[in-house]
Amino acid sequence: MFTGIIQSVGRIHEYESRGSDARMVIEGGGLDFSDVGVGDSIAVNGVCLTAVALTPSTFTVDVSAETLRCTEGFAPGAEVNLEKAMRPIDRLGGHIVSGHVDGVGTVARFQPVGESHLLEIDAPASLARYIAAKGSITVQGVSLTVNIVKGVRFSINLIPHTLAMTTLKHLKPGSRANLEIDMVARYVERLTQFMNTSDKD
Repeated sequence: MFTGIIQSVGRIHEYESRGSDARMVIEGGGLDFSDVGVGDSIAVNGVCLTAVALTPSTFTVDVSAETLRCTEGFAPGAEVNLEKAMRPIDRLGGHIVSGHVDGVGTVARFQPVGESHLLEIDAPASLARYIAAKGSITVQGVSLTVNIVKGVRFSINLIPHTLAMTTLKHLKPGSRANLEIDMVARYVERLTQFMNTSDKD
């Protein structure tokens, strides 16, 4: 589990295709690996991946074809947002994030508004119903608060600190971004399905 509070911006140092899968060596960008072991999880652009090898400055992950199919942002040299798995004693500064990306959205608008930036993203239609104003969403692994939702489009205000500490500063109209909806929305929908079924019995 993760919080969506990015700890470092790293870079994909090596990318090796292995059939339809891939192996990546990722530079940590100063991320402290002293408390990370082989088999531990690290979120890369919001995708929960398992470290299969470690050096003081890099970690290696294997990425399945399914993960590559439903995510975005894994290319040689690409900058990536990194977060180590949450420990039970950590502060929950963002929201509870599973690291299981639900889909890929497309940036519709990204422009400065005062000191901050307005980010508008079109979500896949299948995810739009889970996105609510003042609710949480994860974009490229970053925990963010939704301001406005209209149809499949939602808008977010990005403060200067968030831009400085993540790769979101590189977004532009047409960019694709990994999205994870708030897991509470999943449970609410599932509970509602059972309640509706119960009412008919």
